[in-house]
Amino acid sequence: MKGEHVKRKSTQLNGVEMSIETNRSNAVQDLLAGLASGAVDVVDLTQPLSESTPVMRVPEPFVNVSGLKMTEISNFDDRGPRWTWNHLELGEHVGTHLDAPRHWISGKGGEDVASVPLPRLVGPAVVIDRTAKVEENPDYLLTIDDVQEFIAEHGPLPDGGWLIYRTGWDKRVHDESLFLNNASGSARTPGIAPECAKWIAQETGILGIGVQTVGTDAGAGPTFDPPAPVHYYMLGAGKYGVTSLTNLEQVPATGAMIIVAPLRLVGGSGSPARVMALVPRT
Repeated sequence: MKGEHVKRKSTQLNGVEMSIETNRSNAVQDLLAGLASGAVDVVDLTQPLSESTPVMRVPEPFVNVSGLKMTEISNFDDRGPRWTWNHLELGEHVGTHLDAPRHWISGKGGEDVASVPLPRLVGPAVVIDRTAKVEENPDYLLTIDDVQEFIAEHGPLPDGGWLIYRTGWDKRVHDESLFLNNASGSARTPGIAPECAKWIAQETGILGIGVQTVGTDAGAGPTFDPPAPVHYYMLGAGKYGVTSLTNLEQVPATGAMIIVAPLRLVGGSGSPARVMALVPRT
């Protein structure tokens, strides 16, 4: 056919010839139709990034990451009469951001942000909600039993998917002292138990963990063995972490797709990211 430039492939499925390209096209068209009709919602899981965004703090003598600093270059004035723009200065691990494997000692020499394959930034998501537990105990740790309980109710964890840990901690982000919760000198924020982090990283097909706190590990994570076990096991396994998520109450336990969109930062150990979920409307 004139103008035909895509070679058609076919396969046999139960004796029925099917066009691979047609199936792929239909899948994209179905998604676009769902977005256009409102059958699929796009939920923004990203915290707004500003100069007041809370930033993780490490004790002396270690060096802390810088928060966002925005400096005006021009604003429709003599410096640039027809445009406005700004300089940005910020650390890689500020606000809603992706941790790449090379961020941690266990992943040293692993992928930088620019090297993360795009298919690993898009995948099915499961949301495990322990908001009620965290309200009772801000140090609550997700356990293997918690995850197994979820599996018993909702089915297996998805290979190539993301495990999102909902704690309700995003409601504190307006107040740095509440969000970091370290007035006692030690941060008290929820996280994942060391043995659970190891199991998820090494025994499941989950490739990323997402949390609502400032980091993927609990506030007490530095005291665990190994220190910061989510970082240690997940990044050491060539997997990922995403922090400071919000709006998880709009994402079902299963059935959503997550998209993590960091900067393609060469040599980057992490990057601020826009994170969203595609959610079927019920």
